[in-house]
Amino acid sequence: MIKNLLLVALRNFKRDKWYSLLNILGLTIGITFSLFLIFYIQDELSYDRYHEKADRIFRVESYIKEPEKDTLKWVSTPFPMAPALSKDYPEVEEAVRLVGNGNILYKKGELSLYQDKVFFADSNVFRVFTHPFLEGDPKTALVAPNSMVLTQSVAEKYFGKAGGYVGKSLENTNGDVYKITGVVEDVPKNSHIIFNVLISRSSLPADFANNWGGFGFNTYVLLKPQTNAASFEQKLLPMYDKYLASIFAQFQIKIRFGIRPITAIHLHSDMEGEPEELGNISYIYIFSAAAFFMLLIACINYMNLTTARSARRSKEIGIRKVTGSSRWQLISQFLVESILTALFALLLSLGLIALLLPVFNSLSGKSISFDTLLQARTLLTILAVVVFVGLMGGSYPALYLSKFNPVSVLKGSLSKSSSNVTLRRALVVVQFSISIIMLICTWVVYNQLAYLRSKDLGFNKDQVLTVTANSQRDVRSKILSFKNEMRQNPQVLAVSTSQAVPGANINFNLFTVESKSGFVDKGVFTYGIDEDYFNTLGMEIVQGRNFSGLSDTLRSIIVNERMVKEFEWGENAIGKTVKFPGDTSGNSLEVVGVVKDFNQQSLYNPIASLILFYRPNSNNIQLKLDPRNIPATVARVEQSWKALFPELPFQYTFLDQDFDSQYAADQKRGKLFTTFSVLTVLVTCLGLLGLIAFITEQRQKEISIRKVLGASVGRIIPLITGNFVVLVGLACLIAFPVAWYFMDKWLQLFTYNTGLSVMPFLLSAIAVLVMTMATVLFHTIRAATANPVNSLRDE
Repeated sequence: MIKNLLLVALRNFKRDKWYSLLNILGLTIGITFSLFLIFYIQDELSYDRYHEKADRIFRVESYIKEPEKDTLKWVSTPFPMAPALSKDYPEVEEAVRLVGNGNILYKKGELSLYQDKVFFADSNVFRVFTHPFLEGDPKTALVAPNSMVLTQSVAEKYFGKAGGYVGKSLENTNGDVYKITGVVEDVPKNSHIIFNVLISRSSLPADFANNWGGFGFNTYVLLKPQTNAASFEQKLLPMYDKYLASIFAQFQIKIRFGIRPITAIHLHSDMEGEPEELGNISYIYIFSAAAFFMLLIACINYMNLTTARSARRSKEIGIRKVTGSSRWQLISQFLVESILTALFALLLSLGLIALLLPVFNSLSGKSISFDTLLQARTLLTILAVVVFVGLMGGSYPALYLSKFNPVSVLKGSLSKSSSNVTLRRALVVVQFSISIIMLICTWVVYNQLAYLRSKDLGFNKDQVLTVTANSQRDVRSKILSFKNEMRQNPQVLAVSTSQAVPGANINFNLFTVESKSGFVDKGVFTYGIDEDYFNTLGMEIVQGRNFSGLSDTLRSIIVNERMVKEFEWGENAIGKTVKFPGDTSGNSLEVVGVVKDFNQQSLYNPIASLILFYRPNSNNIQLKLDPRNIPATVARVEQSWKALFPELPFQYTFLDQDFDSQYAADQKRGKLFTTFSVLTVLVTCLGLLGLIAFITEQRQKEISIRKVLGASVGRIIPLITGNFVVLVGLACLIAFPVAWYFMDKWLQLFTYNTGLSVMPFLLSAIAVLVMTMATVLFHTIRAATANPVNSLRDE
């Protein structure tokens, strides 16, 4: 029986080649790009699940509440947190700390290279996290001071691919020598924290041991089996009174600690100081819905195209019924055809996936390989997709066509049940609604991301080259020489130094600040700059003066407008004082200038109060370049750099690229969403071909009679096209409020956003209407210009 069903299905494919190809094309597009979205979702959900004990690993997080301010949420904790947890809580099997060490220059002989993602770590780190060792012993690798573990790619970068890395050493610019005690496989990209080098925590100074007042260490706990995480988190509440109240209570600062499963960090964290780019669970829901809707639209297309062929197959069905075929046999026939079509589409999809996978990886920022398709979970997903498409797409045609009355169809008449017409129109409205929603979302996302790139940030980030003299030795005299040499370069319009630039992480310290109600203790962001910083970055002093020289080093500070507003200084900010907490020496800091607000952080964050100190010749150097012939200018800068810093590689970036990289994740998701929006509209247009084919086939005799009676093509076309204008209108009534609701929620994620306007809704509706009318007119004109004799010969 199965063989017969397959043979009949293949004959029908061969007989109706155009319809079959259109069916397969629609399903191929739907399956291909739904699978891409499924791969993306699976990758996002896989973060940190490669650890063998992932279900028991939690990160400890800090929630800091100052008076009259929002709670600060930090991923970092005090240094003594881990040993205290191990000592006080029997539920803790292991506690481990990681702290970043920045971008470090290491030397091996004559080879000097910067290495990023360097962390100090406790010796038990490999008892908590799973990182397969290629060389060395994980139990002892990070016990001794000045020992280090490298990833495979870093070891090969310094020593080649010959192996035998353990026992070799690297030296930093301070002359410290680190012995390599282990090499691990590269950390998977689906990790919330990625390291290239781990250095033994015992290499750190001993004065960290009891410092509960300083934050900066990522602390993780491995809980014992069967431990209730929520109950354990509640037990952390007394830690403030026991260890921190003596330090922070006098400043009315409350601190509590929470825990988060490491598998939830990538998609659910809203903490400050995350070491890697985060995902967002809302995008998982969005892309899951998009994948489902792509498949749903493909199935609707199949339904419409199959029912459009019903007139051609009605006599076949009638004869089958007369000769004894049961309805179940007919349903089986159509479902086999549907699943077979889905299988053909799947084969084409696999080819398309192999072809387009590099493009998808580039678009999404993923590193998905074709081998992913061979994994058991992926194969089950593909099987589920084929079964879903086959059964979903074939169910309605099977039930509809199998109930034809054999007497009616053998006479040449088809049932024109209004319920079937209503259902098909409802399905098209669903397609239109999805297309309009996705187009609206695409417009809104595009506008918001363009707004982030173009908004006035309070500084000029264009053509600003940044380079760092990243050395642990004192190179300030060389930096001064470099600055003076750059000032002689006519292609360098300005040069400055600072401890940080906009977009970089900066210190957050507690100060005693003068206010209307007296001195209050507040946490404020701060870093050091020189007197040329504002000119180089195009910032504006709105009150007082700029730094003038070394006399400003000890007592002078410049603050931003936000700080003036927060402490209600008004027009009298100059001369206001700020003290270090607990300082009774009377050596206060005095405000000498107010800089116009600028976005130190990304536009996801509001502008915060900021204190700038005078710190000349810091190791971060900014060069404002003449936009003409930048490559030649960079080459000249490199020559000067190598002459003054022969031991330091010349590695530079541009400030605009660094700052905009904060939006890289949303840019990738925006491009991905735009691509699938366009594809959704394309697949919808394919579905329209099916519905128009069905309608024109149903009404061909009516159209022919109207032509015989003298109706022109112009009078006939509105009979069909008018219905679709109504369907687009109904889709707008559904799509507009849905898109408004979800886009309003999405825009609220941004402190600065464009808001919602009418234009994305209007343009999306017009775009769908134009594409719909173009598709409808193509088929309608063909039907209206056909020879009426061909359709009336049976009458």
